[in-house]
Amino acid sequence: MGEMSTFQLGVIGALFLSVASSVSIVICNKALMSFLGFPFATTLTSWHLMVTFCTLHAAQRFNFFEAKSTDTKTVILFGLLNGVSIGLLNLSLGFNSIGFYQMTKLAIIPFTVLLETIFLKKQFSQKIKFSLFLLLIGVGIASVTDLQLNFVGTILSLLAIITTCVGQILTNTIQKRLNVSSTQLLYQSAPFQAAILFVSGPLVDQFLTKQSVFAFKYSPIVVGFIVLSCLIAVSVNFSTFLVIGKTSPVTYQVLGHLKTCLVLGFGYTLLHDPFTERNIIGILVAVWGMGLYSYFCTQENKKKQSNDVPLISQIKDKDDDAPVLVGKNMGHPDKESHEAKKSSKDSVV
Repeated sequence: MGEMSTFQLGVIGALFLSVASSVSIVICNKALMSFLGFPFATTLTSWHLMVTFCTLHAAQRFNFFEAKSTDTKTVILFGLLNGVSIGLLNLSLGFNSIGFYQMTKLAIIPFTVLLETIFLKKQFSQKIKFSLFLLLIGVGIASVTDLQLNFVGTILSLLAIITTCVGQILTNTIQKRLNVSSTQLLYQSAPFQAAILFVSGPLVDQFLTKQSVFAFKYSPIVVGFIVLSCLIAVSVNFSTFLVIGKTSPVTYQVLGHLKTCLVLGFGYTLLHDPFTERNIIGILVAVWGMGLYSYFCTQENKKKQSNDVPLISQIKDKDDDAPVLVGKNMGHPDKESHEAKKSSKDSVV
């Protein structure tokens, strides 16, 4: 029970860190891009990842965590996939309306559920599906405005959805398969994510904004906000890997939509963004869906644990009974050992 309580506290801490850091970086980046005129989102993301890697490298040098050798090919492909997904999401925003971009992000949850059901044989109850449906409806009402479609934008959105879903599923499965922590996986993959965005970022940004990141005039306040954004990004990247590793890609996406609702609320409170009754209704429905999702997940986990405990106790009791068989054949030690092992093996089967 002590280990379970510690695990639950770890999950709560990871979720809180993810929400706090993500909302903070959105506000910081909005100030940087909207008020200070720095529109180079993809390039900024590459800087985020480079600073994250340097920070983790320093932490590893001071023995805050232990670097672990992993399957290099898997980590490289994983890092490149995540880098490509970030670039595709930014391109999707550039080719599509904001409303269609929001729909693209909403589609990540059902597509993740579909992939996990088909390839990982994971089962989702009707209650979980209903809560996710409510969540998507609420976020859609709150954030989706127009739905202008175009062929290139649709293709980019589909590619962004696929790469994002696969990348998040791999984040969870690689941590378990290679037996590495979220910190170790992020440390191994961040250089490759940063590399592909460092090369492609200026090109993508120039295509989308018609401006060059190298020709931009960097005032002290712009540099200060860039540094602040990079520092917050360390926490964002770390908490992302931590949440997906401790929970699931679907839970992380649910958390992402909670962040969307919080950002809308903070935008209205701090930045005086337009806010309508539709936004309020959408946020309330989304929060209801998130609450139901959390409740149903908790109930199903408790049910699973209660079903596992009797089985473990039964196996333990049968194993404890094995020495009684040994006591019946005191004159033959080898026979006693053989019968005890046989009894233990039979009880497990």
